[in-house]
Amino acid sequence: MKKKPTTGQKKSAVKQRLGELLLEFGHISSQQLQDALKRQTQVGGQLGSILIEMGMISVDDLLDFLSKQLGVPSANLFKLDVDPSVLKVLPVDKITSLKILPIAVDDSTITLAMVNPQDFVTISELEFSLGRKVKPVVVPSYMMEAATRSIRSNTKKKLTGRVLEKVAKATLDKMGKAPRLVSLLRYLVKSGASDMLFTAGAPPSIRIRNELNRLAMAPLTPADCEKYAKELLPDSDWNEFLNKNDFDIGVTYPEIGRFRVNIYRQRSSISIALRPVLDTMPSFEELNLPEWLKEFCLKPQGLILVSGPAGHGKSTTLCAMVDYINSCRRCNIITLEDPVEYLHNHRKSNINQREIGRDTPSFVEGIRHVFRQSPDVIVLGEMRDTETFEIALQAANTGHMVISTVHSDNSTSIIDRVINMFEPHQQGLIRLMLADSLLLSLSQRLVPRKNRQGRILAMEKLVNSYRVKNLIREEKARQIRAQLQVGAEDFTSMDSAIAELYNKNKIDFEDGLALAEDQNLYSELTGVTI
Repeated sequence: MKKKPTTGQKKSAVKQRLGELLLEFGHISSQQLQDALKRQTQVGGQLGSILIEMGMISVDDLLDFLSKQLGVPSANLFKLDVDPSVLKVLPVDKITSLKILPIAVDDSTITLAMVNPQDFVTISELEFSLGRKVKPVVVPSYMMEAATRSIRSNTKKKLTGRVLEKVAKATLDKMGKAPRLVSLLRYLVKSGASDMLFTAGAPPSIRIRNELNRLAMAPLTPADCEKYAKELLPDSDWNEFLNKNDFDIGVTYPEIGRFRVNIYRQRSSISIALRPVLDTMPSFEELNLPEWLKEFCLKPQGLILVSGPAGHGKSTTLCAMVDYINSCRRCNIITLEDPVEYLHNHRKSNINQREIGRDTPSFVEGIRHVFRQSPDVIVLGEMRDTETFEIALQAANTGHMVISTVHSDNSTSIIDRVINMFEPHQQGLIRLMLADSLLLSLSQRLVPRKNRQGRILAMEKLVNSYRVKNLIREEKARQIRAQLQVGAEDFTSMDSAIAELYNKNKIDFEDGLALAEDQNLYSELTGVTI
């Protein structure tokens, strides 16, 4: 038997959540509330409408409960017709902003449907401005949403209950429908965002200037994410993903563009990260890559390493370097990528792009056989293990140009990171090989532009000069940053690079400060006191 709330309970319960109240007074069970809240997390919307949609409570039961709970009559807007003359009593913007609806008017009284009929401030103000007594009646939020949506679309027609019910039903139906994947991809390209993320329980999100922004739409369900994943993956790759729970792939939509995609499992559902890949490779100038880098790209042999946080353009820098080599040298280029992002055309060079998981099982397997493929330039999307590093160093020492990305904080810490990957008895040899083969170590950050139109590259460089070689050989790599002067020919710190962008009026001081390694040095170089 359902409990009836006492007068004291009515007063205190106003502040409680609807679901808790319905549970407390026996209208729904604890499990039903959990199921409805889970559904609300997935698709959004008002809890009352979700309870009705899931058949846990009827419209009449909800209206009866709200009426008893708040001590005012209720109104079923789906059974009422409101004449335009009644609606004109209040401006449309006031109806929509306050979530109120005039449903009947006479000389002395206006009957007002309200989501919150205990908003006495609004009632008092309306009584004063209209010169009539306000009689409040309570309506569920989803009914009011349907009414305000209908009024905004047409203020001259009668507001009929039949139309409102259709609008409400269409809204409920739409809540469970995710946007088409191609529509989201078009939006991603148009927005200029660096990434789009799909995860169950949250709306699709885009990353702009390293900040996550959720789109104004309903949260995705696990089924939505699985549907998107199946659209992105061929059947054979889908089966492999089910075994591995993680999959990288490059996907091309001819009418939209090319995307780097990672699909992975989390909390028993699927999440997806998509990144647009450029159709045409921007120039060094457009990417703010320094001209002196071109000279290193055309060296016949050696090792160039690029580091930086995820999402700061390492892959784009590698692609630009390869594109420049392709335009200037007659050579054979072998790339190992996970996945292939930018599709290069053969120019002066032959370019062979091998995708991990499709063309070769792993970076290790790919690089083991690379010498048989007559390479002049070897490009590794990432060096992750000791065997890949060792073979790459051998290649760089035997007449090949090797270019790769490495996860590291800055251009100097790369050196110790590479060496420390190996066993102690191997480190001496690796140190000598690295000192002999390293041409250039780069570290980069993308800083928001002053006009907020995208980001601009700041690059730290370490040239393997004679004195740098000696510091590496003498196990003093950690001293490089301390011993080399700021702005030295063979070393330019990240702080100097960011400060130069500020001094050229390309970034705001605060954005540079957030990425500076030594904030005091950055302040000194810019002349701005922290």
